[in-house]
Amino acid sequence: IFKSKSPSCGFERVPVYLEPGSSSIRRGRGMFADALIKRFPLIPVEDEGRLNDPKIRENFIVRVFSYHRLKKLFVKGAKPGTLVKFHTEHKFLLLSHSRKNYQFLGKLVGEVKQKKWVEVRNAYSKTFMETLTFKSTPKKNADVLMHMMGFLKKLLSSEEKKDILETIDDFRNELIPLIVPLTLIRHYVKKHKIEYLQDQIYLNPHPKELALRNHV
Repeated sequence: IFKSKSPSCGFERVPVYLEPGSSSIRRGRGMFADALIKRFPLIPVEDEGRLNDPKIRENFIVRVFSYHRLKKLFVKGAKPGTLVKFHTEHKFLLLSHSRKNYQFLGKLVGEVKQKKWVEVRNAYSKTFMETLTFKSTPKKNADVLMHMMGFLKKLLSSEEKKDILETIDDFRNELIPLIVPLTLIRHYVKKHKIEYLQDQIYLNPHPKELALRNHV
C-alpha cells in the first residue's frame, strides 16, 4: 500500500515538476514505488487514498489473497495437473473480472504439455494477476451467479429458485449487496454437496471476518 502523492512512495498521479521553481507539472509515480513495481510486477499494489472506496478496497484484498495462493502453488513445485486444478477452482472468480482473460488462461492450461513449463508458469502468473485488476461489475457478478444456478436448477424447488433469482436481480440492479445472493447459493451448495462449486474460490475469496462484499 503506497503513500498518496509521495515523491518516493506515490503509486500514481504524483506531481513531478518539470524544472526547479516551475509551476508546470506532469503526473508520475514515486521513485521507490516505480522501482518496486518494476522488480516485482505481480505483487498487488494500491494507493492508500483509493482504499477508501469499498469496491477498490475489496478488489485489492481479493488480489492479495489470490497472489498468496498463486505463490503457494508454485513454491510447492506445481505440475500441469495441479495448475489445472488451481485454474478450475478460480474459474468463477476469474470470470467475474474478465471472460476474455479467463478463456486465454484456459487455452494456456490446455496446451501446458506442448510448451515449456517455465513459459507456461510465467505467462499464467502474469495474466492471472492482470485479470484480477479488471473491475468486477454487478453485471459480471450476476452472470457468474446465474452460471452457478445452472448447477442447482434440478435440485431446488420452484420457490427456492425464484427466491435466488430475485436476489440476483436485485443485486444486478444494485439494490442489495453481493453477499445476499452469495449466501443463498452457498447454503444450497453445501446442503446438496455440489463438490465442483464447493471448491470454487469465488464463494470464499478471503476470510469472512473481513466482512467484504457487504456494500451495495
